[in-house]
Parts: sequence; C-alpha cells; structure tokens
Amino acid sequence: MSINSALLAGASGLIANSSALAAISDNISNVNTIGYKRANSVFTPLYDGGASASSSRYTAAGVNSVARLAISEGGLLQPGSTSTDLAIAGRGFFVVRENPTAGSNDPVAFTRSGRFLPDENGYLKNDAGMYLAGWPVASDGTVAANPSDLNNLETINLSSIGGAAEASTTMSFNANLYQRQAVSADEATYNPAVSANNMASGNVTPDFQRSIPFYDSVGGVRTLTISMLKSATTNEWHAEVHMSPATDVTTGAGLVDGQLLTGTVAFDENGRLDIANTTLPTSLDFLASSNVAALGANQFQWAASTGIDAQSIALDFGGANSAGGFTQYDSPSNLGSTNVNGSAFGNFASVDVDEDGFVFAKFTNGIVRKIYQIPVATFTNPDGLEAQAGGTFTVTPESGAYTLTRPGLGTAGKIASSTLESSNVDLATEFTSLITTQRAYSASSKIITTADEMLDEAIRMKR
Repeated sequence: MSINSALLAGASGLIANSSALAAISDNISNVNTIGYKRANSVFTPLYDGGASASSSRYTAAGVNSVARLAISEGGLLQPGSTSTDLAIAGRGFFVVRENPTAGSNDPVAFTRSGRFLPDENGYLKNDAGMYLAGWPVASDGTVAANPSDLNNLETINLSSIGGAAEASTTMSFNANLYQRQAVSADEATYNPAVSANNMASGNVTPDFQRSIPFYDSVGGVRTLTISMLKSATTNEWHAEVHMSPATDVTTGAGLVDGQLLTGTVAFDENGRLDIANTTLPTSLDFLASSNVAALGANQFQWAASTGIDAQSIALDFGGANSAGGFTQYDSPSNLGSTNVNGSAFGNFASVDVDEDGFVFAKFTNGIVRKIYQIPVATFTNPDGLEAQAGGTFTVTPESGAYTLTRPGLGTAGKIASSTLESSNVDLATEFTSLITTQRAYSASSKIITTADEMLDEAIRMKR
C-alpha cells in the first residue's frame, strides 16, 4: 500500500535529517578546532525498483543521508604563537604516531592539526597527543628520504639536542704593511729554521705582528700569531705563522718554535699583493692530536695533550684585484680587520622551521644546524581517508597509498612555521543548513501525520 510506503519515507526523512543535524552540530561546535574538516551530508533518493515514468502507481522509498568529510578542502592559515605551530600551505598531511618511541612497524596516522609542543621528554606532540615524525638530517647535511619507507622516520625530539661548537675553517685578513719600513739589522742573519734567528722564538723583533684567535674542534679558543719582517729585497716581507703558545702543536722538520707556515709575502709596484712571487702557504692543515705517525717536513699536529681533532683552515691574504687582504702602501702598518668563522661551545636555545620542512636547532653561540626534515604525506584521493579521533586520518582503499614527499616538491604543500590551519567550517553556510534541515525534518514529520490520518480514514470506512 502506498500509504504505508509514505510512512516509511517520512521516517527515513526524519532519520536522514537527524543525521544531517548531527553533522552540522559537529561542524559548528568545531569551528575553532585547528585542522578540523567539516562534514557534508549528502542525500540520496531510495527509488523503488519498479517505479518508472509509465507506472500507474508509485511506491515511496524514502531518502538516505551519508556524511562525507571535506578533507581535501583547506582552512584559512592564521598566526601561531610558537615556531612549532605548523601548517601546510597546500596539499598534504603531517605524519604522526600515537607512541613517541614507536618503531617502523607501528601504525601511522595523518593530520592537518599542527599545534606541536614538546612533551615532558622533548617529543613534539599536538593537541590530540599525536607525535610528529620526521627524517633525521645526517651530520653531512643529507636526508635519507624515501617516499614509501617508514623506517627512515623518527619522532622529532628536542631534548636530544645537546650543545654545539664549530671549528674554524676560514680566516681572512685586511692589513697594510708600511712601504717605507726600514730594514732591520736582524734581517741580514734572519733564518726561520733557526730559533736564534727567527721571529717565532722572540729572538728577532718583527716589524709587524698580530695575534688572531680561532676555534678548534671542541670549541676551544686557540691563538695564531702572524709575524712580518721587512726584507732587504724590495717589496718583499718575511712571514711566519706560529701558535701561541708553541706547546699547543708538535711540528715536523723545517718548523721550530711552534711555527706552522713560513715564507715571503711580495707586493707589486702599486702596493697590491703579488701572488705569483708570494711563497707563504695559504692553508693550515692540523693533524689530529691522536696522530702517531711520524711527521713529514713542514707538517704539524695538535699536541697530544690537547685531545682535539684534525682541522684545516683556508687563509685568505687577498690578491691584486681583491678589495681587502694584504697591501703595502705608504702608511703605518696596521691590521684593519680579520674574519674568522667557527664558534665556541653553545647550548641549545630554540628551534625554527622553514618552508622546506627543515627543523633548525639554534644555539647560544650563534650556530644554526639542520636536525630534521618534516615530510608531507600526499594521497591520490585524500577525501577517501578514514577519520579517526583527534583529527587524524588513516589510509583506506579509496584514498590510495601515501607518498612521503619533501615539502614543496610536486603537489606537496610547503610548511608554514608559526602558523596554524583553522577549520574549514563556514558558519553562515552551517546556519543556513541548520534552518533547511530543521524545515526538512518538520516536513518529514508532516508526511507521517498525514499518512496516519489517511490510514485512520481508511480504517473508519469499514465501520
């Protein structure tokens, strides 16, 4: 009987619109939830299989309501309060786990909820208690990224970051040597290989001498001294580079009194460095203090008592066409400036995250190091993901497999630091849907009351 089917259709309308009301309620209540994806109620008619345009009678089948999440629809990006407030500008998801010490075989989930803060052990977790995973950066700066392998992922931990020091690797000078400097009487007997006749020992007074600090492999401050003696040869100076104190190094044949480099520095008639006729080497190559091999001529190593690693320092004395470096003008000798890289030991201070997903550790001594890279997981059909508690999603056959991608590569979005993604709920739309849903629910109830009255009329016909 068609009246019975009308009753059932009205009941299905009540059920479908109740489900729609539940979805709208969730949307409105989560309007301020970070990374929330709104639910859309899709209504589908349940036509009777026998109904057609030529049917003389019609049987109602009702309606069905299915909630679908707008997962692929991004929310507005808004300012965050910390550098670990993260959002993805574009497609993709953060990779998260429930357990910070989970292994590669433990399940992963995906989320857009990026308010991450360190827990009591330093692991980054979001508001739902999910821990952020990333690729660790090797000491040489490389990242072992794999689009489908979870074995390379680690839970990002800030408490594991210790202090850092950086050995000096470059040293440049801006200095002028007095062109009319008188030649010292010691120049006639000067011999860098003899302590009694060299500058490193202090037995020969240099015409120009400066000490320059630099940093060793453990952040210790060492002192390098450059001594210059005007030569009897026009436009030429004797030069010695030696350690202060000399006991910091052990030297091979040809070097005495802590000497590291010896040679001459030559200039052209315009006061500029003459590289072709300059014999002073431009690099310092310290062997490690643990070296036990015999030192060759002009080789040197850190003294065994220092306990530090090998180190190479490139020296920049300038050149004929350079703006700085060594010059020889008619002006008193002067060291204008030096530029030495490296730093002493510093403690971990804070982190920054760039758009490529690199997590940078910042130290109190100014060192900045990459420690992790945050991958972005992309899907062929993100709307096919299955929603879980805490704003996370898991893989389904409809979503397709995940691909772990470097941020900004291909279709993957970039990472926005100090930024959060708001929910994609539009309140105006939800309130409009709330009104229409309420009206549809009321109308479905009228179907039931009307069908009930018609049934009652039919029953009274027998009386």
